[in-house]
Order: sequence, then C-alpha cells, then structure tokens
Amino acid sequence: MDSADSVTASAPASAIDIRDSLAAGSMDAVQVAGMCLTQIAAREPEVQAWAWLDSDHALKQAEMRDRERRAGHQIGVLHGVPIGIKDIIDTAGIPTQNGTVLDEGRVPASDAFVVERLKQAGAIILGKTVSTELAFMAPSKTRNPHNLNRSPGGSSSGSAAAVACGMVPVAVGTQTGGSVIRPAAYCGVTGFKPTFGCIPRAGVLPQSGSLDTVGVFGRTVADVAMVTDVLFGHHADDPATSIRPHARLLDTAIAQPPVTPTFAFVKTPFWAMADEPMQLALQELAEMLGEQCFEAPLPPAFADSVNIRARINQAEMAKNYHAYRRSGDEKLSDEIRAFMDAGDKVLARDYLSALDWPAVFNAGLDEIFERCDVLLTPATTGAAPGVETTGDPVFNGLWTLCGSPAITLPLFSTEEGMPMGVQLVGRRGDDARLLRTARWLEGHVASL
Repeated sequence: MDSADSVTASAPASAIDIRDSLAAGSMDAVQVAGMCLTQIAAREPEVQAWAWLDSDHALKQAEMRDRERRAGHQIGVLHGVPIGIKDIIDTAGIPTQNGTVLDEGRVPASDAFVVERLKQAGAIILGKTVSTELAFMAPSKTRNPHNLNRSPGGSSSGSAAAVACGMVPVAVGTQTGGSVIRPAAYCGVTGFKPTFGCIPRAGVLPQSGSLDTVGVFGRTVADVAMVTDVLFGHHADDPATSIRPHARLLDTAIAQPPVTPTFAFVKTPFWAMADEPMQLALQELAEMLGEQCFEAPLPPAFADSVNIRARINQAEMAKNYHAYRRSGDEKLSDEIRAFMDAGDKVLARDYLSALDWPAVFNAGLDEIFERCDVLLTPATTGAAPGVETTGDPVFNGLWTLCGSPAITLPLFSTEEGMPMGVQLVGRRGDDARLLRTARWLEGHVASL
C-alpha cells in the first residue's frame, strides 16, 4: 500500500467520540467492539499488530459493559472503550510473552497496575499488541499501515500500528528511549509519554528502572489525555511513584489556554540528523507561529545526553535481563546481546555519574521554560525507514533521560504521503499544560 488514504477509512471514531456515543445510547459496547474486530479482520493479515487476540473474549467483555450500563450500575470514564495493551504489560489469564520466544506460553496470574486501572474505568481489553523483542531495537513482525514496506517503529510497534489503521481507538505502550513517540510519529497518530514516575510500572517488564515510562497512543490529544487520567497514581512496587495529587489532564487539555501559548523551537544538538523534509517542516511551523515561537539553543553539554542515557540503559538492562541470557542466550537477537555486553562493561562510577545528569539537564531546561509553555522539536529524524530497522530514537532519548513529558502530533507528511510528527516537550511534572498546548496546536493547524 503506497497511500495512507485507506488507513483509517473504516476506523471507529476517536475514543472521546466513542465515549460520548455510548453515553448517549446511540451505540453500544458490542457494536463498538464489533467495528474494531471488523477492522482487525480486514487489516491484521498484512499489518500484524496483535500478539494475542480473542474475539469472543472481547465481545463478552462488551456484553458485560452493556449489561452494567442498562442496569444502572456506576460506570467509569472509559466504559465500553476498547484498548490494546502492549505485550510487556501483564494481563491476568492472557498471554504476556514480552516479544520473546523465551517467554512463550507465559500467562500472568494478575494484572499490571495499568490494566487494573483500565478495567476499573470500564475499558474493554481488546488484546495484546506486538512488542519488539524484550521492548528493544530488533524489528518485530508489525508493518506500517501507511506503507507495508516501512517500519512502524519500536518497541511499541503493535500499539501504534493498531491505532493508526483503526483496529482500536487507543492503546498503551512504553518508552525507555523513544518507544512511544517514535512509532506514533511513524504511524501518524498521537503518542504521549508522561512525566517519569506518574504512571506505576508494577506488572510491566522492567528494562531500565531509571527510564522506563508507560505511555498512550490515540487519535487525538483528548484521547490520550482521557486514558492517561485513569493511569496516573502510586504503587508500592514502583519506587519512582509517590502519593501526590495529579492534575485533571482531560479537563485541562480541552480547556482554552488563558493566553496564546508560547513555543521554544529547540533543534537539539542532533538537528543535522533530521532529514531535509523534517527540518523544513519544523522551520515552517515555527515561522507560522510567528511571535509566539522563539529559537532556544541548548548548552553544549546536552550533546552527550545520548551516551549518558545509553550508559544507564545498558547497565540496567544487563542486570534486569541477566536471567534471559542465562536461560537462552542463543535465542536472543544480536541487538540485545550487544547492548547487554556493553552494559556488562559499564563501571559503577560511570553509571552512578550518569544518574546525576538528569538533574543538571533539567536545571538548564528550566531556564527555557521560564519563557515558554513547551518546547517544539522533531519527533524523529524523518518519515518511517524500511522494515529492517525500528528507526533512530536520537530525538527522543534526551527527554526520556530528563523524565520530561512529551507528545507527538501527526501534523506533517512527506510528498509520498508518509506521516511525520512534531514533538512537544513540557517541563517535568507539567503534563497538563503540555496537553493543553498540544490540543491548542492541533486545533490551530487544523483551522488553517
């Protein structure tokens, strides 16, 4: 398929529209689930976004949700909304195989925190979306719905692709380097990575405890805000989380900003790695924003953020995945083994020093945030590459390292019709403002 025209032609509406239709009684949950399953039947043979799917199980959940609504039971904000779950997130009684043959047949006894929250909110767990092997860089079987010869990105490849072609309105993924923002940008959907530590990772495959972050894919900013609202919280098994109040993300996201937002155009030290279409698109957007956008260079120290993030990821992966090497090293990809070999060589002093850098970088970013609402920067180096790679996370890793909230919007496309994303980055902890600004930009560009 060379054109994106039919990617979402038969797709269900956005998650917000589905929620409203269900509440109004113009649709029921069985109809919504049926629309998703019809789209899956049409596109799954070529896109291959699902690691596990049981249509009967999905429809039984939908029937239960409809009975609950008719009986007048208290219902949650996601009541009847189908959701895809990345295959490194535990689901009770449903296979969670972490994208590796070494976990083939693994069926967790309990749900991850995020799955518990989604069920409590009334969501329908439609199935498990494909993850790359152990959520790393080796390409998965999933293909980009806009062009089957292009990569959907990784590691949340199935989640992004499933939303992109209307198999499901929203999906959950994770990011350790760029695994939410990059596939969302490649597949032409909205992807949101919140502030580190806001969503508990209990029941999620741990790769790098200092970096791993749960994120959400959707059709719109409001979609991801609605789902993320449900997921923020605290869990004793995740030391990165804490008991604290959280902003009402959806309410803030759909509110009109008190003043027109201000954007800081941040090229990052890696600007030369963006291809010409991406550079021209970002520059045109910055010019369109006019006085509401100013360019903000980063200090030279930020250039080493790639190596610093990699050092943390390598050391922590070598520890967390050691059992996989011990039980089946020969079944791991070359990418995993090489990265873990590098992790084995990281000295303790270098690892501990690397952990000090996010505070330094955030102090530098705070000076920019004093003058703007969000940073404007590339989501990727360009459109999706070929299927032999999951793409380069060079424009994502810095924000993951800093724990900053980031969102990508599908505002650009190439002459060939492939989507490209613009990434907005917020101050750490200021997720609500980021979402509100992203929705403003989403509407502003659509109105032009």
